Amino acid sequence: MIFCVEDDISSRELMIYTLKSAGFDAKGFPESTDFWKALETETPELIMLDIMLPGEDGIEILKKLRKKTKTADIPVIMATAKGTEFDKVTGLDTGADDYLVKPFGMMEMISHIKAVLRRTAPKTSKNVLSTGKLSLNPDEHAVFVDGKKVVLTFKEFELLKIFMENPGRVFSRDALLEKVWGADYYGETRTVDVHIGTLRTKLGECGDYIETVRGVGYRMEERH
Repeated sequence: MIFCVEDDISSRELMIYTLKSAGFDAKGFPESTDFWKALETETPELIMLDIMLPGEDGIEILKKLRKKTKTADIPVIMATAKGTEFDKVTGLDTGADDYLVKPFGMMEMISHIKAVLRRTAPKTSKNVLSTGKLSLNPDEHAVFVDGKKVVLTFKEFELLKIFMENPGRVFSRDALLEKVWGADYYGETRTVDVHIGTLRTKLGECGDYIETVRGVGYRMEERH
């Protein structure tokens, strides 16, 4: 989720539209009041923050963000119409991760956002697989949904690992039986359906990442 704090409605709507088109979830706010209320219930991945705002300006908002434990580490990109050296330095010194000078292109904005998210992403094991809110650590045999550990059986874990190692690839039930249960297993393909059903249930909000391909089998598409 990307939060955009921008008082100009046309600019804000264009930013939201572009972010959603690029695969991000996004919400916009015209000033600080609604923004602070939203932060009480949701923590965004990144904040696009205009400096020139009615009431509380972007620099003051950034100072408060960096003082609060809950929001101190949220990446922030400042946007300014002035483009002066003072604004850039003040924003970066206050704790901004990057800045954009208005008017900026939407693709430029997306490029900056992706670069900041890559730079600020928590360092994880090279073996960890992740997509959307779902991550799998094969070394620790652990699965997490939105940071919360999910307990899976060995077969469920192996099924999920296959899907996450091969995003977008469709696997037939017979192929999954052979890979997870072994070539010598003589059970029915219904076994796969049952395990996929319980796996989806345990993954909760990420359960629908595993898609049914009618007449073929299952696949998992990569999520942002």
